Amino acid sequence: MTDLNHQDLIQTTRTWLETAVIGLNLCPFAKATYNKDLIRFSVSQARHLDVFLERLDEELLLLKQTPANELETTLLIEPNLFNDFDLFNQILDVADQALVDHGLEGVIQIAPFHPQFQFDGTEPDDISNYTNRSPYPILHLIREDSIAKAMQAFPNADTIFERNIALLEKMGHEGWDALWQKKD
Repeated sequence: MTDLNHQDLIQTTRTWLETAVIGLNLCPFAKATYNKDLIRFSVSQARHLDVFLERLDEELLLLKQTPANELETTLLIEPNLFNDFDLFNQILDVADQALVDHGLEGVIQIAPFHPQFQFDGTEPDDISNYTNRSPYPILHLIREDSIAKAMQAFPNADTIFERNIALLEKMGHEGWDALWQKKD
């Protein structure tokens, strides 16, 4: 469990977003949303699963009720409960069920990020996993309409994943680690 305060957790997450996601262009859609200040950084720090699920419900409903020109997406940061990636992965099914329960299936999508993220069929230290590695477990709550608009504006959006893998393979672990040494 972490004792960092909310501001430290948010700042570390911002640094990751600016350096990796935006800086490496892992998500070509993130920069505009970030620059328009339409990303909500929400910290849970729940000690029990039911408290986290209540927070997830609150964030889903807030995103649903707030116009997209005021709030485009939410990063729900949970540094305490899901340090184990396998447990975090299991929670994704529960999170997806929350979408169904709130009538948000097809309206909001949940994308996972985790310090130990691992794609099926890869080794834990495979550099491709770093496309979804973050400083803390994070659920990214994204409006499906926003994804659709971004995909229309970005040619060859279906190649983003492959481009990211190729970029990280070119950088290697040494290049990835060097990104963070600059931030110290």
